Amino acid sequence: MTGGLHAHVVVPERAVDVHLDIAADECVALVGPNGAGKSTVVEALAGLLRPRAGEVRLGDRVLTDTPAHRRGVGLVAQRADLFPHLSVARNVAYGPRASGAGSREARHRSAVALAAVGVAGLADRAPDTLSGGQAQRVAIARALATDPALLLLDEPTSALDVDARAEVRAALATARAGRPTLLVTHDPLEAVALADRIVVLEDGRVAESGPAEVVLGRPRSAFAASFSGLVLVRGTATAGGIALDDGGELSSDTGTAPPGRAALAAYHPTAAVPSRTGAGPARTVTALEPRDGLVRVRAGELVADVTVATATALRLAPGESVRIAVPASEVVVYEPTGARIAG
Repeated sequence: MTGGLHAHVVVPERAVDVHLDIAADECVALVGPNGAGKSTVVEALAGLLRPRAGEVRLGDRVLTDTPAHRRGVGLVAQRADLFPHLSVARNVAYGPRASGAGSREARHRSAVALAAVGVAGLADRAPDTLSGGQAQRVAIARALATDPALLLLDEPTSALDVDARAEVRAALATARAGRPTLLVTHDPLEAVALADRIVVLEDGRVAESGPAEVVLGRPRSAFAASFSGLVLVRGTATAGGIALDDGGELSSDTGTAPPGRAALAAYHPTAAVPSRTGAGPARTVTALEPRDGLVRVRAGELVADVTVATATALRLAPGESVRIAVPASEVVVYEPTGARIAG
């Protein structure tokens, strides 16, 4: 088993300053809004970008000044970009051959890698005869055939349809085993399926980091809440829930913050119940947005997803007053410790 990754990537011209550690058999999902610095981190680890400062260390090897082709890093990007003039088998064998393996060894490693990701039957095919999902699994095999000490997965399923993504995720699960792996993704299902830990980047810095179930279930940054599909609100913990900074309270059956402390609360927007005169904090509707067959009602920091019929019956519109209640069983209250809170 290879050693872990310890990296400090500093690129002032892109306003990036990121510390990143990945254990020897760990997959870390790197998530964040566009422009947060994810691509910069990947490029620096792959050797495609020379950071202004910092260090990249893999096990006992310092890679900061090592050229990309000598780093032992495997990269799977959004596009497979297979060599069009080579068969699938020869595409996968290219890496071992380029690193000095003999033809017999390269063919063996190609066959083993293709079998590992379930596409051994495609060995003699030309790249232009493959589907998107097949081509991406071949790209994963190509990375595996070099036995990389670090695997970088840069949005590896973003260009695929839903059916192909499931097959590629299975191949990625095979590829990430036994080596430090960094997964850049905009797909929370992919993060849950593959990652042990999630690191959230915002504005070129780490906004929060933790086990996948913690970051997605109890987010502490604005992006993590959005990524997990939750609404994140701030306030002061009470004995029965949270007093919101903008007024009103939400009750909670699962509060872990001591009363009187600064606290966060998270809930899923489909659990919220808007009304004109019912329970819940009073707010002014700021926006109505279509959302996966529903209407997203934004009212200050509170959000509710309701059916079109409900929105119509309540005559909701920007500028109108509304009350938004959330069942206590659906609200989780916790302390905002261990991370910078990005609003």
